[in-house]
Amino acid sequence: MKLEGIHHITAITGDAPGNVDFYAGVLGLRLVKKSVNQDDPTVYHLFYGDDEGSPGNDITFFEYPGARRGRPGAGMIHRIVWRVASEDAVTFWEQRLAAEGVETEREGTSLLFADPEGLGHELAVVETDDAPLTAEHPEIPAEMALQGFHAVRAYTASPEQSRRFLEETLEFTPTGETVWEARGDDRGGFYVYDETSERGVPGAGTIHHVAWASPMDEHEAWRKRVAESGASPTPIIDRYYFRSIYFREPSGVLFEIATIGPGFTADEPLEHLGERLSLPPDYEQLRDRLEQVLTPLPDPRAAALKDA
Repeated sequence: MKLEGIHHITAITGDAPGNVDFYAGVLGLRLVKKSVNQDDPTVYHLFYGDDEGSPGNDITFFEYPGARRGRPGAGMIHRIVWRVASEDAVTFWEQRLAAEGVETEREGTSLLFADPEGLGHELAVVETDDAPLTAEHPEIPAEMALQGFHAVRAYTASPEQSRRFLEETLEFTPTGETVWEARGDDRGGFYVYDETSERGVPGAGTIHHVAWASPMDEHEAWRKRVAESGASPTPIIDRYYFRSIYFREPSGVLFEIATIGPGFTADEPLEHLGERLSLPPDYEQLRDRLEQVLTPLPDPRAAALKDA
């Protein structure tokens, strides 16, 4: 069995409207699902991605209004690395982000920056046979658009403590001293460690977990394998749009293995993804109450398309 790279990455925001403005308005991703945290349905769960809502370009956020800014440390992911097609794309983003008041740092063919709450991002020119996963935005030419996840970088006090688990249990392939690749038949993604002994503080602008993609018919086998390693996975949880198990790898980073499918069109047609509050069937009876307490959200992507 092989995992098909990164399925999604989930982070925390204290400001859902500002989050939508940045990820849909500035980065040009599509808001593909406006739902709730199924463990705390009074909290938004926002999903951004490509036009199809595909695994591999799906960044999600829990909103805790007014949450204090956190700080990544050992046992936490601190940077998301996105693929772009060319150095021209890096230049485009350097200029676009500067126009939005976002500070950037160019390192060769990569561009580093943070979102308004301090979440670290990197755009990297990547040569790959993986299909690009892009979203249409009138201000962003298709050849400049973000193409999906390339990697996540995590902090650990000791990379070696996780090596056996990553390589033997999850079958990640080492490609460097502290770099591993999860590659299946269709996609791949990288997991990278940077060393620190500093403790992190969860909060706004920090990453909650990373999910790796599994074909539906291998999901139960993955849970069994993780359990046999001693990592104590949760039972399989039906999230309606996919099924999930959660566990911590030996360095403390929270991992999820999520299924490829059923997908975000389970309750909305593709052309209308993200336009209304989507609630899994078990939560539908809460709609009237939730719509009164959840923060009203802008739709900068729809506004931009209308003005185009």
